[in-house]
Amino acid sequence: MSTEPDLAARVREALDVDAEAFADRAAAEAELVKQHLRDGAFDNHQSIVGFEYEFYAVADGRWSEESRAGDYALMRVPRRLLELMGFEKELGLHNAEMSTSPQPLSDHGLESQEAEVRARLDAALAPASAEGMRLVSDGLWTIPPAGEGAANYLTDSVDVDGVTVATNMSAADRYHAMANDSAEANADAGEVTRLEAPGVSLTADTVMPESLITSIQPHYQVAQAATLPKHFRYALRVAAPLLALGVNSPFFPPELYDDDWREDPERVLAEGAHENRVHVFESVLNGRTDADKVRFPRDLETVEEAVDRVAADETIVPMPVSEGDRFDDEFATFRLKHGTYWRWVRPVFEGASRSSANARIEFRPVAAQPTVRDSVAFQAAFAGLMEGLPHREHPVIELPWETARDNFYAVVADGIDADMQWVDAEGRHTEANEAIYDDLLDAAEAGLRDAGCSFEEAARWLAPLRWRVERWTTPAGWKRDRFREAVADGASVDEAVHTSQRAYIGKQTDTLIEGSLADW
Repeated sequence: MSTEPDLAARVREALDVDAEAFADRAAAEAELVKQHLRDGAFDNHQSIVGFEYEFYAVADGRWSEESRAGDYALMRVPRRLLELMGFEKELGLHNAEMSTSPQPLSDHGLESQEAEVRARLDAALAPASAEGMRLVSDGLWTIPPAGEGAANYLTDSVDVDGVTVATNMSAADRYHAMANDSAEANADAGEVTRLEAPGVSLTADTVMPESLITSIQPHYQVAQAATLPKHFRYALRVAAPLLALGVNSPFFPPELYDDDWREDPERVLAEGAHENRVHVFESVLNGRTDADKVRFPRDLETVEEAVDRVAADETIVPMPVSEGDRFDDEFATFRLKHGTYWRWVRPVFEGASRSSANARIEFRPVAAQPTVRDSVAFQAAFAGLMEGLPHREHPVIELPWETARDNFYAVVADGIDADMQWVDAEGRHTEANEAIYDDLLDAAEAGLRDAGCSFEEAARWLAPLRWRVERWTTPAGWKRDRFREAVADGASVDEAVHTSQRAYIGKQTDTLIEGSLADW
């Protein structure tokens, strides 16, 4: 339980930071960032890729009493084990995250990214197994810890010296401070956080319900910072079709469903979203803000506008900023604001040294995938698109922003079958999904070749996504099929959701490191 003796003190310290002074510092530092941009500090001689990869832990039925009590039930990761594995803590005690070392965009760079993920994950599986747990790559967990209900796990909190502390949340000052900063403002409403999705509604004192979800986040560092707005515009337009191929969160823990949904499996299939992760992130965190911070962002006109947006973004809790000797510690308050600049696609400016300083785009819509190979395929696809689309002046950049946004939320609802609009490489407007995905992956493959990959190498990186188009299959669709089969055999919603989830984790057990969804 995250009740370290100094947690309450750290939260109070955060709440005591002067919001106006914090905003003034961020604005002043934004001007410094813009000066560095003019001086070329964020320019590089080539494009660079990076990756963030989130997991959750489940019981594998061995060793510990907790593990034996639950068949793939959620498990808390001991903090000492997290450190031993070399992973970082995330919001929930059940979460673990890794970040790769940035590498040049090339075949060797992508191979290095994949090898690093595999090596670190493979090394982590041994100590995790010793605790009777395994790490799962997925979009949204549905089986709560053994002997606990999902709602209680997500909403349980205690008072520690006058500070509300989520029982199952990591000791992250920012998230605990958010709960306590908003509590008084929301007292009249009788709630603080509200998770809302088709068929689901849950209230909590903290943002802990956000820990339902896990994701991958490909990073693309532009070679020249001034080109970031053009890359950003393309990134917004490819967000929907990439998400459509990666949807992976069709179900919730069954007890979170409204009663009429929980009794109607056909309604869960017919009206439930294919990517509930988007609903979770938006509803939980937007309820804490005056403006919706988690959203599909607008196009950028200039790189300076990207800096100004981060500086002007609503601050939830102004946090204390420590001094350091990194290059970007010159603008540490501005950099801290990136942490709550919650957009589905976002610009970032940072670097430990001037030579490593970079302007990058973080692509955040895609859930964690069934295997490492599947996950890295999205990194390669996004990087290839960011490399190839601007070079070829692909006409999809003229797709209206409103259409790109509507495409995105259509995919959240309907996945690979969503109604979308697109402009292909020949300038033709199309609403045929197969044509959209083919044009998208052709453009990604061309971009990888631009980055030095051979025809064979470029095709190999994207093969898992090509397979999904050929078979018209996504992870969410795979789970929905297992749910449908269980219902046909007489299962209830509760049983069907858990059957689908256990089948997913069971298949992943043998394929996570080396296989792909195609092996399932």
